[in-house]
Amino acid sequence: MPENNHSDGPPVAEKRPSERSYHGLVLEDDYFWLKDPSYPDTDDEDVLDYLRAENAWFERQMAPRHELVETLFEEMKGRMEEDLAEVPWIEGGYEYRWRYSPGSEYKLWERRASGSDEYETILDEAKEAEGHEFFSLGNLSISPDGKRLAWSADFNGSEREHLVVDDLATGERFADGSERVSSGGLAWAADSDSIYYSEVEEDAWYTLRVKQHVIGTSAAKDREIFYNPDRTLFLSLSESRSREYVLITMDDRTTTYTYHFPTDASEAKPELVSPAREGVRYVADHANGQFYIRTNDEHVNFRIVTAPEDTPDAPHWQSLFPPSDDIYYRDITVFDDFVAIEETSEGLSRVRVRLNSGEEHYVRFDEDVYTASLGINADPAAEFLRISYESMITPDTVYDYIPAQKKMTLRRQQQIPSGYNKSLYTTGRIWVTARDGVEVPVSIVHRKDVVLDGQAPMLLYGYGAYSHTVNPTFSTLRPSLLDRGLIWGIAHIRGGAAMGYQWYLDGKLEKRTNTFNDFVDVSRYLVENDYTNPERLAIMGGSAGGELVGAAVVQAPELYQAAVLQVPFVDVLNTMLDETLPLTPPEWLEWGNPIESKAAFELIQSYSPYDNIEAMDYPAMMVTGGLNDPRVTYWEPAKWTAKMRGLKTDDNELIMKINMGAGHQGKTGRYASVYEWAQEFAFVLTQLGVESVDTQD
Repeated sequence: MPENNHSDGPPVAEKRPSERSYHGLVLEDDYFWLKDPSYPDTDDEDVLDYLRAENAWFERQMAPRHELVETLFEEMKGRMEEDLAEVPWIEGGYEYRWRYSPGSEYKLWERRASGSDEYETILDEAKEAEGHEFFSLGNLSISPDGKRLAWSADFNGSEREHLVVDDLATGERFADGSERVSSGGLAWAADSDSIYYSEVEEDAWYTLRVKQHVIGTSAAKDREIFYNPDRTLFLSLSESRSREYVLITMDDRTTTYTYHFPTDASEAKPELVSPAREGVRYVADHANGQFYIRTNDEHVNFRIVTAPEDTPDAPHWQSLFPPSDDIYYRDITVFDDFVAIEETSEGLSRVRVRLNSGEEHYVRFDEDVYTASLGINADPAAEFLRISYESMITPDTVYDYIPAQKKMTLRRQQQIPSGYNKSLYTTGRIWVTARDGVEVPVSIVHRKDVVLDGQAPMLLYGYGAYSHTVNPTFSTLRPSLLDRGLIWGIAHIRGGAAMGYQWYLDGKLEKRTNTFNDFVDVSRYLVENDYTNPERLAIMGGSAGGELVGAAVVQAPELYQAAVLQVPFVDVLNTMLDETLPLTPPEWLEWGNPIESKAAFELIQSYSPYDNIEAMDYPAMMVTGGLNDPRVTYWEPAKWTAKMRGLKTDDNELIMKINMGAGHQGKTGRYASVYEWAQEFAFVLTQLGVESVDTQD
């Protein structure tokens, strides 16, 4: 429990010494008690009292910023299209779209028959969210006959979803589906009378089973058609593009096991697409009577192969797109007359198309630094490819591209109701030499009138894990910083895949510290080359990006004025030592297994941010978390804040907010989530001296 009340100052968590031994080494942890022993239920009053005290201190510290937060929030809302609508897409003889009604937090899903002028509502998220503090739509799928809609949603942030099926002709609702559906996908049986789903275990937050639910029957009668007892594998479910196969994929980010069975099978009997081979990953799909497979069997950057329907195993794979040192294949979409590839080269995304005739080319764009990706392409018979395009100064844009004619048609560009003048801003990319000689790309955006004299305020963002790439995209939130003179940077550090798949491998396991070193080296470069200075540099990252920010402030606190740690994965060692947590076993191949390996224990302990907090000065910090978060559990940000407050020797502000009714993604609803960004931006602006308020810590 907190040792003092907030009238005197911030809450100070009680120290309760704890010692555990591993490999002859003693792990001391004064705040181990903040993990509720009854988790996933959190009902320990001492724990809850501390979280409430921190939340109260957060509100007190943010109160002087209230006017600034409201100003930022209104600016951000003013750039959002109240009636934003997706460009309609064709699927099974219908046009589908989602849109927002003015003032609504959630999407309205609609469709109309081809040739009709009138849309009908098939799902109103706002209506489903009524009465719930949290609502997040997960899966959504139309049955093959077009008569039923299956969807699932999370109502508390725990990532356990309730499966619902709506009859679109009669309006009848079948709400008798499982309440533990994973967001890992749905797949319909060909007769549209049953649906396959993966289920989260009853007493844990991981997925081992695939079940078949017959519409209109109790979930208790659902038949298990697949079970995998190995918790080190992530399990996901999908329907092939042809809708002829159900695909069950298990992967530990090193080796893939993919099973398949026909959607018209009278009894599902999953079979391997190809036997697993250690270190070989592959993603399979089916279209045009054959399998299309993206695999790293011959090269770290993958290749794309085809395989016969009856013999899809590796000996029968034929290269369609051979591997390359310079090109990382990220995705493929197959049409009747062509295939489209999303790939990365030299840190930039590209779209390539190949016609059935064999002719191929790239889709060309004007800007030097941008993000292009495959959009919603639900109709394999379409003559056009839908592409999403944006840059750090170009709003989200949707094109339809006809490969046979090399013709591009603009379908929609995000509108900024309050006004946006692209010509006021500039964006580009710089290269920073890391301490080991590797060149790290950094995307930059700022107003053209910003003077690069070392005095500009700057926010540097990063992630660097799981091969996830933070692309240079547009944000309607960001102008609230840019128009106040800030520079925004994205460090494309190792651990992501901006420079290919090896870039990811060079930031995991025993090479994990490359990620943190890259980020610190980028920060130092920005200071030394007059982009900013330590008194005007803030950093931000979420989840594994929060781990990055924590590691950066521990390694080089003198470089930063402020840090925002969003749901930060900062207690890496303790989490990897707790095999009861849902994500720990499958994460061992990402971070190492400190239970079995002393070397892994010592390595993780050497960089785990929580374990490396010392008595010294640190930047001002804002920390966030979610009580129901199954990915980064609430005690990680709580323990970080408690230990940091107990050891830091500065008077810089340290505040933490735990969402008591949300999970990893924070609050839901488009406005509620924007308000949280407004709070974070207000913290940054005041810490960098761009805006002024009086707070105490």
